[in-house]
Amino acid sequence: MKLTRIAQFGAAATLAALTLAGCSAPNETPATTESTGGGSSTGLSGTVNATGASSQAAAQEAWVANFQTANPDVTINYEPTGSGTGRENFVSGASNLIGSDRAYNDEELAAGGFGACSSDDIVQLPLYISPVAVAFNLDGIESLNMDTDTIAAIFAGDIANWNDPAIAADNPDVELPDLAIAPVHRADDSGTTETFTTYLAEAAPASWTHEPDGEWPIDGGEAAQGTSGVVDATRNGNGTIVYADASQVAGLGTVSVKVGDEFVPYSAEAAAAIIDSSPFVEGRGEGDLSLEVDYATDEAGVYPIALVSYLIACQNYDDANTAAIVSDYLTYIASSEGQDAAAQNAGSAPISEDLRTKVTAAIALIG
Repeated sequence: MKLTRIAQFGAAATLAALTLAGCSAPNETPATTESTGGGSSTGLSGTVNATGASSQAAAQEAWVANFQTANPDVTINYEPTGSGTGRENFVSGASNLIGSDRAYNDEELAAGGFGACSSDDIVQLPLYISPVAVAFNLDGIESLNMDTDTIAAIFAGDIANWNDPAIAADNPDVELPDLAIAPVHRADDSGTTETFTTYLAEAAPASWTHEPDGEWPIDGGEAAQGTSGVVDATRNGNGTIVYADASQVAGLGTVSVKVGDEFVPYSAEAAAAIIDSSPFVEGRGEGDLSLEVDYATDEAGVYPIALVSYLIACQNYDDANTAAIVSDYLTYIASSEGQDAAAQNAGSAPISEDLRTKVTAAIALIG
């Protein structure tokens, strides 16, 4: 049976990790104090290494700073390597904890072999919900309306000029330039790319004939590493257009996407609305809260390109101290305090109380 919810810095791998306070060696004996998240010290000490989604960078910056302020003997190293690298690091054992813009799929879970863990049981927690903006750089134009087929045709290379009739039809009051469109995409394996290509495949199958994938499926075009890389390339270009986590597109023009009979601008609230009725993936473990998102929705007021990004951890760690730190850090992230910190720093949508209850139960499995 499907269970439903009721509500709700891109960089290369060489980018320095977000280490904001207090390094010390891990304790040999784990703390036994009750988890209090970012609000007060837990008595923990040690280091947890995390890599993954660059979309979470701004949120992780706030989470790490607040958690380490409350727990000065703990260091959380979060390096925004991209989701694909994060998942590889979790399998190899190089990361204790990862962020990923998609959950591990059934085939990956069946293969197991998560080197960070002492068993193949993991928790996958949807703790970062954010719109993926379609953003562009055109002098004097701050917003445009587009339907999904137009967006798909632009990124497929079938619409190549900004004054194309398909764009002009939805923007009759905008003077569009006679200028080539320069789409920008991620060079790395990216959960944001997978979200975007899934949206295109489901909502515009006639215009987008490629399968959803974390790697960009079309040869050629301009590519850059990580969220900040593609956004910088778009800002530095003329006539460029990109898909990117909305937290990092300030200063660019943005697209309102047609849903039903209206054009919906991105916002955290409108993106969160698509999660309201999303079911959990069937047949998963107790701690796996992976969601199935309906990107082809025509529900009024919903922004359909919603990124659901996960925090992924082991249920069982060889080191009890690592388990205690990961558990407390995730508890803080899931708390109303942690979700509000992400909303303020990254513009993400806080999770609902209903989902928080399920996340808390999943975190309790970590040991």
